[in-house]
Amino acid sequence: MTAAITSSEDAAEQAGVPDLIERDAHDFGAYARNGGWAFALKVARSVRPGGQSAEETRKVSAKEFAELAGCSPERVMRYYKAWDRAADDGLVPQFETLMPGADVELPDGEAWSAYYASRSSAASERGAAITEAAEAEGIRPTKALEVAENPTALRAAILADPSTAKAARAALLDRVKEDPALQTELARDIARTDELKKAVATENRAADRIGYVRQIAEKGQIRTPAGQTLDAPAELRSEAERHLSLLDELDEGEDAGEWATEAYDTMKNLVVETVEADPELRVQERRTKFYSSLQKATKVFEELTFDDADDIYEDDMVQRLEELQQAIGSAITALRGAANRE
Repeated sequence: MTAAITSSEDAAEQAGVPDLIERDAHDFGAYARNGGWAFALKVARSVRPGGQSAEETRKVSAKEFAELAGCSPERVMRYYKAWDRAADDGLVPQFETLMPGADVELPDGEAWSAYYASRSSAASERGAAITEAAEAEGIRPTKALEVAENPTALRAAILADPSTAKAARAALLDRVKEDPALQTELARDIARTDELKKAVATENRAADRIGYVRQIAEKGQIRTPAGQTLDAPAELRSEAERHLSLLDELDEGEDAGEWATEAYDTMKNLVVETVEADPELRVQERRTKFYSSLQKATKVFEELTFDDADDIYEDDMVQRLEELQQAIGSAITALRGAANRE
């Protein structure tokens, strides 16, 4: 760094550039190369470390430096602490080795944001929570605090970058498990967005179909069209296991909908074939279906009320009930005839 400054000074002297412009150009070049490190060095070599008295060093206190700089001591200390954190990581020299006016090789400017906290947000309750979460994730709290202080920048990154959006989605899913308010807000957003409603319905349908295949593969049970739950034949269960294996091997981002539909349709057809191939099962299936339909029809009829018959009466209603009565009578006759034949 010193050699570069000397060279530029020689060039400036030869060109007859005024000292003030030359100094500005040097400061600008240092900042362009090293970002905040250029100014953190000025603090690190001029402000005495905590615990050192004025008699032990030529350096001044952060308050005195701030008065000379025309800014707040808090701002000076943010640069001081950034240098201190970097020194702990071995990225820059310790304060004690730096004397006023000393120049050292500075880190790349891109590393600055990892050590510098632009606000004192880390001291707040919110900042403490962010710091704790960042440490749990194994990253520097300053990075998380910087993002939290600039939600517009976070939004821009999510909108522009798929990998950032993916990380944000994963974080939201982790948070929503323990945040009832966020659960409600997200559910409301989904309900109000047609595209999301359709996507949720599609995923639910795929999940139900995968669940149907998984029930056969893992529990060895099939559910017939009429609603019977039966033990699955060995070959049918084996086929379900094969389809489930294919589904489980899909990549995380791969659409399972088409695979789920194929597996579901295959297993449904095999279940129907299994029932049709067994005469006893076939009869039981018809019996179950009949009882199911009878129960539904009975429930619907029982829910009808005739307290206000005078208000709702129409000839068509009586005609339909008479037709229903005839159909019920025919059904009773058929069933009694079957019983007599037995």
